[in-house]
Amino acid sequence: MHEHLYVIHGNDPQAMTCQLLEYLQPFKHLPAHAVIGIKPNLVTATPAGHGATTHPQIVEAVVAFLQAGGFSRIKIIESAWVGENTAKAFKVCGYTALSKKYGIPLKDLKQDEAVEKQIHGMDIQVCRQMETIDYLINVPLIKGHCQTRLTCALKNLKGVIPDAEKRRFHRLGLHRPIALLNTVVTQHLIIADGICPDPFFEEGGRPSRLHCIAAGCDPVLMDSWAARVLGLDPADIPYIEMAVEAGVGQFLQSMDQIVTLNTGPRIPRAHIPDHDPLPGEFVHESQACSVCRSSLISALNHLNKDGKTPFPVDRIAMGQGHQGSAGDPDLWGIGDCTADFVCHLPGCPPAPEEISAFLRHCHTG
Repeated sequence: MHEHLYVIHGNDPQAMTCQLLEYLQPFKHLPAHAVIGIKPNLVTATPAGHGATTHPQIVEAVVAFLQAGGFSRIKIIESAWVGENTAKAFKVCGYTALSKKYGIPLKDLKQDEAVEKQIHGMDIQVCRQMETIDYLINVPLIKGHCQTRLTCALKNLKGVIPDAEKRRFHRLGLHRPIALLNTVVTQHLIIADGICPDPFFEEGGRPSRLHCIAAGCDPVLMDSWAARVLGLDPADIPYIEMAVEAGVGQFLQSMDQIVTLNTGPRIPRAHIPDHDPLPGEFVHESQACSVCRSSLISALNHLNKDGKTPFPVDRIAMGQGHQGSAGDPDLWGIGDCTADFVCHLPGCPPAPEEISAFLRHCHTG
């Protein structure tokens, strides 16, 4: 199973997941007393149909399958992105109801303590809850990302580190920290949601109807397949290659490694938007967190109703690299990291509507 991916196509996420689990029987050698953690992607409090979060029906199928097999020590773990409330995400995304239905706890990792791990000379803070888990089931989305281009199995583990560590990952450049995080946290089973993910934007809004779910054990294999689903070359996503070098897993080498359980392509293709509404060469971005960048993208999309930016985007600055700097007096700073700018909008992160109003004011004032 470790050298293969298993793909199923359809319109019923719960039934599809059940079929995958029945076919794979991944828990047959797992002791009944094992503590099992399920990690979806609940980056923000939006329903799965928006393209940003894991369908709760997939997780429900996993929970029901485990309980039918005699496993009772199950918990759902997650930490929404910086600035978002995990409890709200659990509720809006359907996981609070799921928790009550099956009597399993939800663990908000934002409320957890951290422990320090060291790998290849780098210290990584990981939520202590991870030390209580014997078997980790990762349930990411196959979706785009405004900085790394892809987020799937490898990057979804960023949700098991504290918010302060998430910010540090951005200061360090994301790719190497993500790869090394996967050497200290092992995911034993991956069930990747490809029902209707947004192939461009991690906050959703442009879902692509792929109608598939993929399962496997190797996060590198999964991500190199997921990259191709989004029309990307896995070699162009640094953290995937770095994970290979760190011994996390292996690239997809052959189409024979992809097993389809029913009719459908081995590598479905998502519709990819033809442009990035926030081209990095124009915005003065330095070590910006994904959530802040996403807020700016949402604001620009709102302002760009006619397809034309109503002001020069090269006057916008954002990111941790601007902390403590007064910056260019002609630049408009977005977020608390630009607090020393002459003109700046506070917030960590500021909401898209706040950014829209701020940019309109700067442009007209």
